[in-house]
Amino acid sequence: MAHATDHVVAQQESDDHPTTLNLRRVFEAPRELVWLAWTNPEMTVRWLGPVEWPAARVTQDLRVGGAWSAVLESANGDTLWQGGVYRLIEPPKRLVFTFAWGERHEDGPPVETLVSIELTAISAERTIMEFTQTGLKSSASASGHQHGWTSCFDRLDEWLANPHQKEKSA
Repeated sequence: MAHATDHVVAQQESDDHPTTLNLRRVFEAPRELVWLAWTNPEMTVRWLGPVEWPAARVTQDLRVGGAWSAVLESANGDTLWQGGVYRLIEPPKRLVFTFAWGERHEDGPPVETLVSIELTAISAERTIMEFTQTGLKSSASASGHQHGWTSCFDRLDEWLANPHQKEKSA
């Protein structure tokens, strides 16, 4: 199962210009399946969260103005909350939503960021995902989010290889 993170860009010039994170990933899966992985909570919970903080619960009200939330849980039972609101839904090609951490996170007080996912079919079984997160508070935050999202996308890549596989028990 080959995948590629073709490019990663994090930009911040000053505190007046929030940081933007751009990631690109090619998945060996049909665009419709990648779309469902983002928009079906039973699928999203299988891959969301970095490997050390996998999602324990995901809720999604998939409509413009609808809320989404996720609880990530570490191996020792600590939890982190994240969530937001859907801003744009164009199946199966574009999804835009706000993203903010709950009160307890290494970034400090929550800051609302904006995530945009663009999916392009390059064949019946290959999809390019362009991921952009804007409004991150610092380059350190962008670095942490880069690690987190890259780990998520590695987990998504594994799940897409066998989407009918049940979650492994710890």
